[in-house]
Amino acid sequence: MAKGLDVGTMNLISAQQEGAETVFVQQRNSFVEIEYSDMAEQMLSRSDVLHIRKDDKVYVVGDDALNFANIFNEETRRPMQHGILSSEESSAIPMIKLITEQVVGQPNHPGERLYFSSPADPIDSNLSTLYHEKTLESMLGDMGYETEPINEGMAVIYSELANHNFTGLGVSFGAGMTNVCLSYYAVPVMKFSIARGGDWIDEQAAQATGTPVDKVTSIKEDDFELDFRTDVGGVEGALAIYYENLLDYVIENIAREVDEEDVEEDLDVPVVVTGGTSSPRGFEKLFEDHLRDASIPFSISEVQSVDEPLYSVARGALVAARSDEEQEDGESGGNRQAQESPAED
Repeated sequence: MAKGLDVGTMNLISAQQEGAETVFVQQRNSFVEIEYSDMAEQMLSRSDVLHIRKDDKVYVVGDDALNFANIFNEETRRPMQHGILSSEESSAIPMIKLITEQVVGQPNHPGERLYFSSPADPIDSNLSTLYHEKTLESMLGDMGYETEPINEGMAVIYSELANHNFTGLGVSFGAGMTNVCLSYYAVPVMKFSIARGGDWIDEQAAQATGTPVDKVTSIKEDDFELDFRTDVGGVEGALAIYYENLLDYVIENIAREVDEEDVEEDLDVPVVVTGGTSSPRGFEKLFEDHLRDASIPFSISEVQSVDEPLYSVARGALVAARSDEEQEDGESGGNRQAQESPAED
């Protein structure tokens, strides 16, 4: 057995194989703080709401956090910001630990292989991913897993481009960051992230329209479409404007970062876009139109989206973990066979 884990700013998602099916477990990576009372504690426990108590506060965690935030007119808080653990949130580590435990559960056996997603260092920020990556590695190791980080963009390629020999451009539009990876036969020739994603869109739209950020997020997640037929003055119109701006920004950085010397001449690659921020209808077409107008040193054979973009990174991490585990098992079997074989005269 093996597991994959997508450690996202907005959601934590695990993946594991059960028979012929891949099973996903998901929790929103957020929490809200409310005052403790016996009545509140009883209500939360009776309703199976994920929460923890600390002194005179109760923290509602995961999927229920956004609902409680809207009810109590509070803003949700996040253990992560800009794709990594938040340095501004004192409760970041205990909160993400609680959510992670709910998502991945205990290992099926000691030392079970688990690959978790980790972003590349952003090229437009001085943020470092090292502390984030090592903290998660330690936390998951303490749970009994044998862990390995996998670049988020590469996880997309493992998940979606097996039929193309793991060759192509994978772009994961997350909440905190956008991760990009160009791979040639499963070897990354370019990988980077930018410190903009769905949160940046929400924050800009909220500021432009005077709407609370959580309300903007709810509108975006509720049947929002990139059709550019909405009123410019409304939240959906603002979302469309900042979505298009994000796509242009990502494509500009792809064109800037690709090294022509690392790209095979006449390379014709597929592009796959995933991540929760890519969910609105019309996203794939808008991205393709802008990408084909850009000056990049390789040809685009197709731009494809996936049916469940939120699950791509977790699925790709699982593919890598299972491949690693199978290779290790094969090597162990080969060593055992060599040891058991009689020596030649």
